[in-house]
Amino acid sequence: MAPLHTLTKNFSGWVVFCCCCCLPLFLTSPLPPKGAGMASTTHHACRLKKIHFQQPYIRNRTYTLAKMASVLDQDTDNRLIGQQLYVNIKENNHCYMMKRVVEIIVKDVLLTVAKNQHPDAEKVAQFLASLTSELRSCNPSGHGEHIEKNLEEMRNKMEQLGENGKTKAIGELDLLFDYLENACTDAPKKGGNRKKN
Repeated sequence: MAPLHTLTKNFSGWVVFCCCCCLPLFLTSPLPPKGAGMASTTHHACRLKKIHFQQPYIRNRTYTLAKMASVLDQDTDNRLIGQQLYVNIKENNHCYMMKRVVEIIVKDVLLTVAKNQHPDAEKVAQFLASLTSELRSCNPSGHGEHIEKNLEEMRNKMEQLGENGKTKAIGELDLLFDYLENACTDAPKKGGNRKKN
């Protein structure tokens, strides 16, 4: 019975200690500014590690695939991946925008006929899909009407160009790679400045 009495006495002592010493510390610690937690969570959710983009194997595959397709691109007037995607989009939504663009290119281009026509299309698609999977919690801040409008314009342009639209999308994979890196990593690489074909 004595050990039980000692245990109960010690437990009571710890409860009193916590109430007297720890509780005032919790009550007097400053609270973060209103909305700060949500902003940092969104910021963190829309970030990728720089190391993803520094893998020579996948970077070379992506750029080689883009170069092969751009030779076949017969349209030199239009561009799918460019600054027009960011029109009326706040900078803190650029990563979300690029996540959505990547999802469209992977689903509608790389995993359709492209995987049969272009070597490495499936490997590049898997890599890009793994990045969008990491960005699954990345959501837009504020209303997304402009994002949806710009995405719809990109889709429409690709459809209007027919088969060449898919070729163009593959030919701009290097731009897509650079734009995604710039928008979603904390230390952006300068890129996305390639001249029109």
